[in-house]
Amino acid sequence: MSTGQVHFEVFARRHQNGSLALEMATEDRARALAYAEEMLEGGSCAVRVSKEILDEATGEYSSLTILAKGTAGPPKSKGDFEETGPPCVAPADLYTVHARQRIVRLLEGWLGRNKVIPFELLHRPDLAEKLEASGTDLQHAVQKIAIPEAQAKGLSVHEVIRTFNSLIDRAIERLIKDGRKGSLANFKTEPFAVACARLLEEPEAAYRLGGGVASYLADAKSWADKIDRLLDLADGAPTDPRARALAFEVLEQPLGEILGSKAGVAELLGPDLDLGGSLAALTRLAAGASVEMLSKIDPTMVRVMPPLEGAAKRLSHWMEGSHFQAVRMAIGKRVIAEIKTSRRLRPSDANAEIDILRALAMALTAAAGKMLSAEDIREAFIERSSMLISSEFVTAAVTNTTNATEEVRALIRLAENVTGKANKSQAAQWLIGAVTAVRFEKEMRNGAEPPMTRLGVLADLQRAVMRVDLPEADRQILAKRFGDIGGVVEADSNIVNSVTRSALSPVQTLTHLLKLALGETAPLGPASAKAKEAALKLGKSPDIRADLAKAPELVERLRPLMMAS
Repeated sequence: MSTGQVHFEVFARRHQNGSLALEMATEDRARALAYAEEMLEGGSCAVRVSKEILDEATGEYSSLTILAKGTAGPPKSKGDFEETGPPCVAPADLYTVHARQRIVRLLEGWLGRNKVIPFELLHRPDLAEKLEASGTDLQHAVQKIAIPEAQAKGLSVHEVIRTFNSLIDRAIERLIKDGRKGSLANFKTEPFAVACARLLEEPEAAYRLGGGVASYLADAKSWADKIDRLLDLADGAPTDPRARALAFEVLEQPLGEILGSKAGVAELLGPDLDLGGSLAALTRLAAGASVEMLSKIDPTMVRVMPPLEGAAKRLSHWMEGSHFQAVRMAIGKRVIAEIKTSRRLRPSDANAEIDILRALAMALTAAAGKMLSAEDIREAFIERSSMLISSEFVTAAVTNTTNATEEVRALIRLAENVTGKANKSQAAQWLIGAVTAVRFEKEMRNGAEPPMTRLGVLADLQRAVMRVDLPEADRQILAKRFGDIGGVVEADSNIVNSVTRSALSPVQTLTHLLKLALGETAPLGPASAKAKEAALKLGKSPDIRADLAKAPELVERLRPLMMAS
């Protein structure tokens, strides 16, 4: 069977009371199945993937469902069929955002082969003629949309096909006619700014100006080149507020469509980026000023946020201004949508994934209001955090640790970077499991490092846990466990007595005891309590009073212990 005679359609029901609607049509089976899974993870109630096979004799498709997941839809009633007309009834309706999004899904293959976007197709007569001449591509697109439309509206498929064919014929005829009449803008004969001012009072100003923009993009060799050309036009936009508003209203449409396509983003930002890198680059593109500010505070930002070059860097400067607000918000929604899925950002490195997720959270929060609401951002990272504390991710995060101490440090770092009450609680349970394990206690008691070093590690871990925003009861369990193990390590080696009986001067001995007692070189618990008792005893000794008079800073450290005793 020749290419194009089989394709796959993805339908999704986004709301429980809604109906299945066509979301994508592609010739790639794997991509269709993957997109359906993404729709489910993104919140859709149900998805269906069908294999559509063209019967060359009749010109009609037979359908075979290859995937169906999700909850059943509500039963249909007569009320479901009240509006029987198709969503688009006039050529102008094809220029709406919703219609252009459908065109992307229905004509994905044709648009990709010709390296154009719906905006160009709708504003260039030559492309409209080319699509019309292709026959099969256009026929496939009409049939893809007609079948679900007929089911949703309670009409016959043939009736819907006739309606759409009539609409398409009128739209193509209108575009070709306007092109021949010279009704569309032409920047070869008049500058962009002049065209904006001239068309300002026209009833179809955006359509006519869009024709000039599409023509200006026609011989661009790449997506980056198209963006550069759009920015060239932005540089030459009129200064008059009304004409300038028209200019950017039109320019925003093709810019948003390019940035909404995987091919456009991959070419603009770099094809070798993984999902995390792509989201980081998109965030830098739309919130460059926030990223630059944070980079001066946190060096990690510089390391994980890919630099922008060429057209991407130029576009990021435009994004910092008041224009392209819709594009900026669309990028933000795209980033947030990906964060809310369970797809790994850095599949091969869990710790690097935590780094990039933290950087994204900081950048998006700093840019809140310009791209997204703070609440949307918070909810997205709570959803992502539920993936971080899953057994699969936790296993990946600790898989390269070489001992129990490294595993505990990795889990503390994980706990620091999850958000949401339930997720924090689950992170704490992972930590409690690791710290109460026999393996951890054995390594602390029998490790190759000197006992004082091991006490210092326990103290460091105890302080780290107390800094993490975990449920208070869980933090106390962890802190007590570190303290109890510290007490055992001290008792095994009799460290406090060894310090007290050492050949050090009284002041030096007291200094070491205070560090143990205050939780600096031993965890707070039995070991620190024993050191506190020894420090107080030594501090009251007549032999050290003269030396203490010469060390007021030591007295200041000792005073709280004496007052508490």
